[in-house]
Order: sequence, then structure tokens, then C-alpha cells
Amino acid sequence: MRGTGWALGSVALVSAAQLLMKWGMAQLPPVSAFLTIANSPIWSADAIALLAIAVGIVFYALSMLCWLKVLHALPLGRAYPLLSISYVLVAVATAILPCFNEPIHWLKIAGIALVLAGVWFIHSEETSSVG
Repeated sequence: MRGTGWALGSVALVSAAQLLMKWGMAQLPPVSAFLTIANSPIWSADAIALLAIAVGIVFYALSMLCWLKVLHALPLGRAYPLLSISYVLVAVATAILPCFNEPIHWLKIAGIALVLAGVWFIHSEETSSVG
């Protein structure tokens, strides 16, 4: 169970990182605007957006540290599928949170259900064959 906890921590951190970086980038001008240093809008960019991006990067680093603990504690075939839970978390969060306002339709819901079913099948098979 110890490795699964680290995996879920990694999933939570990487999901939060994705959401923070997406929100931060949406607040900034297009990346192409940053290519000209002299008139770069980075100098007048929203500090909160830049902070969100920086925190997202830190969360990615912390997620990697959690993942290293997972690799030590669990077989890769059992650990790796848990990462796909982050796809579900991000998809649901972007549909629910008003700052993203992304549409969710039946195909996306079906995909989320298939991902969750796949993780469940992999872990139930591993659990039943171990005992």
C-alpha cells in the first residue's frame, strides 16, 4: 500500500501541475510574443500567472520525487497504469472548474470510464494473483 500512496501523490501533483501551467499560460500572451526580447510582454506579464506556472513546475519536480519512491516500492507493470489517473483528474477538473470551461461530452466520459476500468482491471488482476 505504501507504493500506491506515493503513486497517488505523484498523480495528484502532476495533475495540479498541468492545471496550474494551463491556467497560467492562458493568462499570458502567445509564446511567439516572447521571442523578441526588447519588446517582450514577459516584463509586463501577470505576476500571478507566472507564479502559477512556477508552482506547476515545482509540482512536477515533487511528482518526480514521489515517482522515484513508487519505482522503488512497486513493480513497474503495476505502478505505471496508475499514472493514467492523472488524465482522468485533469479532464474532469477542466470540465468542472469555471476558469477552464472545457466541454465534456459522452465520448470524453466514455474515455474516462475506459481508463478507470483499465486501471481497476490491472490492479484487481495483480491483487488476486498475489494472494
